[in-house]
This record gives sequence, C-alpha cells and structure tokens, in this order.
Amino acid sequence: MAKIQAIRGMNDILPDQTPVWQYVESTVRRVLGQYGYQEIRMPVVEHTELFKRSIGEVTDIVEKEMYTFEDRNGDSLTLRPEGTAGCVRAAEEHGLLFNQTRRLWYTGPMFRHERPQKGRYRQFHQIGVECFGMAGPDIDAELLILTARLWSALGLSDHARLEINSIGTSDSRKVYRQALVAYLEQYQDKLDDDSKRRLTTNPLRILDSKDPATREILQGAPSLDDYLDDESRQHFEQLKAMLDAAGVAYTVNPALVRGLDYYGKTVFEWITDSLGAQGTICAGGRYDGLVEQLGGKPTVAVGFAMGLERLILLLETLELVPEHVNNQADVYVTAMGDQAVAPAMALAETLRNELPGRIVVSHCGGGSFKSQMKKADRSGARFAVILGENEVAQATAGLKPLRDDQPQQEIAQADLAAVLAGLL
Repeated sequence: MAKIQAIRGMNDILPDQTPVWQYVESTVRRVLGQYGYQEIRMPVVEHTELFKRSIGEVTDIVEKEMYTFEDRNGDSLTLRPEGTAGCVRAAEEHGLLFNQTRRLWYTGPMFRHERPQKGRYRQFHQIGVECFGMAGPDIDAELLILTARLWSALGLSDHARLEINSIGTSDSRKVYRQALVAYLEQYQDKLDDDSKRRLTTNPLRILDSKDPATREILQGAPSLDDYLDDESRQHFEQLKAMLDAAGVAYTVNPALVRGLDYYGKTVFEWITDSLGAQGTICAGGRYDGLVEQLGGKPTVAVGFAMGLERLILLLETLELVPEHVNNQADVYVTAMGDQAVAPAMALAETLRNELPGRIVVSHCGGGSFKSQMKKADRSGARFAVILGENEVAQATAGLKPLRDDQPQQEIAQADLAAVLAGLL
C-alpha cells in the first residue's frame, strides 16, 4: 500500500525546525507586548462571503487562490486566505470596536492555492497586527516604529528597508483610476496578460507589475500623488515627520499599492534584498472603510501582516539564528541496571526542579552502557549523568562531559544540581 504524503505546498515543520519558529514567535510576542497589543485567535474557516466582500471579488485571491467548499448544510466556506477580514468579523461580532480603540494581533496558518516556491506555500503562516478606532497618522507611525524594533531584536535592521506611499481616499482613487485607465488603454496591445486583465478589474495593481515592457509604459503614466486629496496628503506628511523624528528610515515609492480592495491612505512594505525576488517580509496599511463594508459602524483601522516562512528563511539565509535556539538537551540522565531506573527518574525530576530553563532528558527503553551513551551524545547534551547500582547505594552519580575530553567525576546527588548550574 502506497504511503500517504502531505498535500503539495503544505509542509510539515519538523522538530529540528520548530525552535527557530518558537524563537521568532516569542520575539514578536515580546515586542508587541511592550506596546500593549492583545492577542486574538480566530477560526481558520469562515463564510466565503466574508472574503468576497472584504478582499474583492475581482482580485486574484478570490478568483483563483481560495480554498472554498460547501459543507453538509450547503453553506459555502473558505479556508482563510488572510487574517484581517476574520479579525474584523470577530471584533465586530463580539462588540470590541464601536467607540473603542483596540490594538490586536494574531498568528496562524493561511491558505492560498498558489504555485509553491521557496518562501511561499499553499499553507503558510502569518503574524498579523490590527489597530481600530485611531484615525491619525500616529498609529500608522507606531506600527512602523514597533516593526523596526522587531527587526532590531531579530538582528535584521541592516537587512530590511521600508517603502511607504499614500493611495488616498476611495473618491480620489476613483478619479485617478479613470486617468490611469485612459492612459493605459493607448498601450493595451503592449501590456502583459495580467495587466490586460487588470485594466478592467483592478487597474491600480498594474502599477505593481514586474513585466519590463509594462514597467516602461508606466513611466509615462499619471502619478497617483497628483490626485491625492488634501486630507490624505496632510496625513502622509505628518506620518513622514513622525518617522523622521523616530529615526526610522524610509523611501516614498509612488508605485506602491496593495493587492486588496479595502486599503486607503497609508500603505507600506518592508523589503529585503537578501531573498531574491521574494523580497517583501511585512506589508500593510490603512483600511478605514472595511468595518463598515462588513456591516459594522464606520471604524478607522490600520494593520499589517508578515509571513513567518519568509522571515525564518531570511534569518537562516543570513545565519542570524542565535546558537542557543535549538531543542538540544543540556543533561542526559542514564540508568545502568533495573535497580537504577526509578532512582534515575527521580534524580532527573530533582534536576528539572533545581535547574529551571534547562533541558534534562531521561533515558528510557533500557540498553547497554554503550547504547545509552550513544543516545546521550546524539541528544546534543553537554553532560551525561550516569546512575548505576553502586551510585544508587552511595547516593552519588557519575557526571561525564560529552563535548570535551574532561574526565568523569563522581558527585554526591545532593550537590549535582549546584555543580551543573556552575558548568552550564
């Protein structure tokens, strides 16, 4: 019978990989906690209509990439392709938004049927941050400042650059969209296929095209900046002044747009040049109309999402994962002979009590001295504790260094934790 394998683009995260995931997640959790952000956890399955109404029916995500199915009741359900819509739905459903301010964050798997490639998978993991009820540029600036702090905590400050833009209000974008379409229709036969399709569905996304011929055409296109309303322009100028005061470097990219319909005013991306074409490691912006669009009362909002797979790939590519980030044991406790098994288990528990934060592995399954020491070595532990019948009788233990040629010592069990604390 053939073995069942994982679905293409949906990967297992194995035990030797999880420590770096835990390191990144705990670092993000700590930084967000410093700013007073609260965690929210949403289901991975939502009604399909939620994403059609929020993301937009003519986006690539809804048209091509969503995992959608009917349940037994005939309801159309979708595995979440992104987190913002679900966060808005949850916050609105439970009364967290009206006349309130909220700083929320979440993490978990998202699902899109894309062509799998390094750093981009069909099941991928994101950390998302969403802020509600704050209209000014100060909360936009806070998001960018805290992200800069996160890059510093991860050692990535020199490997991430910030691009920002303002895409104005929906009214100013409508006027700009008309001007852009009128311009691009003159060159319709020279546009790439994606841009031709977007010309009638989502023309602003053409500004983000990577096709060389389309990029050349866009050089003469109308500028979104020329169509910005006064409110958006003032908001953007104040944001830049706040980033300057905080010492957060940025570049204004007039071609920067977001792929989802609900964005307006501030948009931004953190980009790295160390991963080839897959350079965006964090992206977001304001979406002041989304809560109302999903049935709630008008509520201003801003947020971002970062992909964990890509962020971890960047850390590993740059060799920035700290040496202590692993799941290797510190101490491996062996038992030589049946009479030593129970005392060895009890001694391991004592060591765990007295060495908090250290990994103490107890050997299980029996075996010869040689086989137990091989397993001790494979565990990565710096020390093996050896307990045999003689040691049990004398209340001592053998302490054997595994990473250098120092001799084995006989230590009183009562002193063992203190000795290990000084060596580890």
